[in-house]
Amino acid sequence: MSMQPKALPPVPEQTAKIARKAFPKGSLPIRVRDRLAEVFADEPFAEAFGTRGTPGLSPGVLSLVTVLQFAENLTDRQAAAMTVRAIDWKYALGMELADTGFDHTVPPRSRACLAEHGLERVVFDRLLEYCKDAGLVAAGGKQRTDATHVISAVRDLNRTELAGESVRAALEALAVAAPSWLSDTIDVAEFAHRYGERINGWTMPSSQTKREKLAHVFGQDALTLCRAAYAPAAPPWIRDIEAVQTLPQVLVQTYYLHTDARGREVVRKREAETGGVPPGSIRLASPYDTDARWAAKGEDLFWCGYKIHLTESCHAPAEAEAGGGILPPNLITDVMTTDATVPDVKATAPIQQRLDEHGLRPGEHYLDSGYPSADLIHDAAKQGTDMVTPAPLDHSAEAKAASGFDKAAFTVDWKTRQARCPEGRTSSGWYPVTQHGRDAIVVEFAKADCRTCPSRGKCTAAARGNRMLTLRPKELHETLAAARAVQKTDSFKTRYKLRAGVEGTVNQALDVTGIRQARYRGLPKVRLQHALSATAINIVRLDAHWAGQPLDRSRSSHLTRLSYKLAS
Repeated sequence: MSMQPKALPPVPEQTAKIARKAFPKGSLPIRVRDRLAEVFADEPFAEAFGTRGTPGLSPGVLSLVTVLQFAENLTDRQAAAMTVRAIDWKYALGMELADTGFDHTVPPRSRACLAEHGLERVVFDRLLEYCKDAGLVAAGGKQRTDATHVISAVRDLNRTELAGESVRAALEALAVAAPSWLSDTIDVAEFAHRYGERINGWTMPSSQTKREKLAHVFGQDALTLCRAAYAPAAPPWIRDIEAVQTLPQVLVQTYYLHTDARGREVVRKREAETGGVPPGSIRLASPYDTDARWAAKGEDLFWCGYKIHLTESCHAPAEAEAGGGILPPNLITDVMTTDATVPDVKATAPIQQRLDEHGLRPGEHYLDSGYPSADLIHDAAKQGTDMVTPAPLDHSAEAKAASGFDKAAFTVDWKTRQARCPEGRTSSGWYPVTQHGRDAIVVEFAKADCRTCPSRGKCTAAARGNRMLTLRPKELHETLAAARAVQKTDSFKTRYKLRAGVEGTVNQALDVTGIRQARYRGLPKVRLQHALSATAINIVRLDAHWAGQPLDRSRSSHLTRLSYKLAS
């Protein structure tokens, strides 16, 4: 498939005439076409297409279709139907009124091509550059970030279901790609009886003993199929089939080979209680989406899928009052999708790096509780960003008890490399170390001093008898101490309330685009979905801004408005 890069096709005269009459006040697709046509040019997509072959549909047009589709939360079939019957969509896409559009299978192929070539963020980034040039977003302002869970587009499987379904997925793929080889390798009738229908926990035996026996059978079948596929006599290309590549990973994470008393190899299931199960960050959750992961947040949320981090520009109430209530709309400046096990703190540095690339580093960055470490707070401060977030707390036993001497009770003299305890004793040891890949300093007090100290019960309960402190290097230690002191003030609590507004963006993304449910399988395609969803949210907000109907007005009851009126 080839492409000759060009802009959106011009709007046919008849289409424009009818659209203006049907929508005298305009509509979102019409305003997007009139104001943002250059955002959807073909040129940025050139590397995903060849210069020879059958010309394909314009990737810029298809991207505009997908953004409008997400702005109205439509399926591919519904979006294809809109290109046929919706006059304002025809106007936006530059189509004749009699144009029958395209098949609903075209957008999925276009998305797959973009994901394959790493072009997931092209439209989002181009719209962001447009907003930057228009003065709607700028560096040095306020931005806030929050994360939420995303449920994968595959069904949840327990470990036994995963083992059986992985065998079934490999068999289904081999039955299509290598039927002759498969029939010579296994007993097709027996395997068809076991794997003809999808593996479902509801249809499994109710007896725990029978379930364990079935899990053993799944493991034995997986081992048999793996050994056959990876045998020297097997065609090499069989091992390139994705389902066949996934099967050994599921086999290893679920089972292990054991030699019994008779010297026979026995497949046994790994037990989570004995530590034999791999960590969630590398453990596959489905043979159909190898990027999805199980994760938990708190005690109530447990999901299989991904995590999305949304960053948006924002304004303090005082800024609105100073500007007469007229401010640019809050726009999403970055969207980042990771697998579900990635901690929120790991996203902060990449987000700020991308904001730097666009020249949009914020002066104040409001983050969720527990986001940044002392390193991130310090590094951001050096680059001119004040990270407004509760700093990590002191998790020592003394700090948790709130009745003993925590680290803040000790005075550190960095020049002499000593610390002084609340009772006036000076440390006897100062040891620079590396802990968890980070520089740290271990400070030790003499056992003789601690054993005779009258406040020993408030300071340490260690069996060794003396207190030890673990500190970060000087700059990080002072940064963290200052952040912990600031977050206790009322002014910080008032200032930090601005972060809560990002919850509204998450809700809008959920209501408008269904962002919390993955439409596609695999991290690249989910990233594409989220980038286009964020683009759709920005377009909805820009459209409201252009129409003079801002979406960020706070809700208030009739009674509350009456009280304001009477008070004035």
